[in-house]
Amino acid sequence: MTLPFPRLTVHKPASKQSVWLSVCLGGAVIISPQMAQAQIVSHPIAPDVTIQPLVARNRVAPTIAQNNDDRLNELLKQGRELVDAGNLAEAIAVYEEAARLEPDNARIFSAIGFLQARQNNFQAAVESYQQAVSLEGDNADFYYALGYSQANLGNYAGAADAYRRAAQLSPNNIEALLGLGVVLARQENYAGAIEVYQQVLRQRPDDAQIHEFIGSAYLQEGRYEDALASLQRAAQLSPRRGSVQLNLGVALLNLGDTAAGMAALERAAQFEPRNGYIHLQIGDIYRLQGDLPRALQQYERAVSVQPSLKEGHAVLGELYLEQEDYLRAIVAYRELIELAPEDADAYYHLGLALKGRNRTAEALNALQTARTLYQQQGNAEGVDKVETAIDDID
Repeated sequence: MTLPFPRLTVHKPASKQSVWLSVCLGGAVIISPQMAQAQIVSHPIAPDVTIQPLVARNRVAPTIAQNNDDRLNELLKQGRELVDAGNLAEAIAVYEEAARLEPDNARIFSAIGFLQARQNNFQAAVESYQQAVSLEGDNADFYYALGYSQANLGNYAGAADAYRRAAQLSPNNIEALLGLGVVLARQENYAGAIEVYQQVLRQRPDDAQIHEFIGSAYLQEGRYEDALASLQRAAQLSPRRGSVQLNLGVALLNLGDTAAGMAALERAAQFEPRNGYIHLQIGDIYRLQGDLPRALQQYERAVSVQPSLKEGHAVLGELYLEQEDYLRAIVAYRELIELAPEDADAYYHLGLALKGRNRTAEALNALQTARTLYQQQGNAEGVDKVETAIDDID
């Protein structure tokens, strides 16, 4: 779908796996990563920027108006060249100057929003798109892009409003409906998400991804039979899609078919060997079964193939700490902190691991950092446990 910037296109990346599902197996509960609807929306690619020359509006002072128009068109041309060259920050500054000359031009604000979103500056993107929709309130593309930016900020309610408005303005806008389904699922409104996905399915009955989205939403509702039916259909349509096999395995495990569930998970790993979440899931199953060596092997493989997998480093650190393998725990938690520098729990557990190695000064430093982060987050329980750990060292 084209975002609200002249002749922009988007591409659809692989699903971003960040939603968690409780999986029941043998009366116990494990945590299973990966829900298909975790994908927020498609990311834009570099735009081909073209804005038509603007007509002078100041009839009182035509010379000044003509000068402003000449300058404006010069800025728009310069902005496009900067975008083409990949200099997005400079392009934003140029478009902002253009917006000051033409403050009622929604397209310029949408251009700024687009470029801010490309740089992951989603708050700034939201502000620009809000200005764009205030000037051109019947533009579905602007609302879609606003929803995209809100979703990436974690403002799922605001994103849902924007996607819903985009879909109202453009009923055949599949991307807006998909975005709406995703953020409804993020709000745990799975029934609403399923309803939206089924609306899309009426237009795309053989779309494996939509069947998978529906199946994964059913999983979240605990409707495992319904989930199985949807995911089996997705597997028929896309037999080598790893995420389908992963969710299919989750459904089968919840229905008590451990052998078939594990087989589906193994297929998922075979189809997507670089997907760390799949190895993480398999590790969870082995851990539940009490097979810690095989669980550790899967967790280690998860972070090996996907080093940015925070959940993998966290679970490894936890297991190493339980086994009093403090050196490996230190390594795991340091890697986690590099990925998530605001993770108070990571600093706390790092402090415990350092304490286990009698590295007292480093342990105190990590625990004090954890306490500061817990305080900033208003986590009184976290502060208490850190202070207890510090007292134990003192």
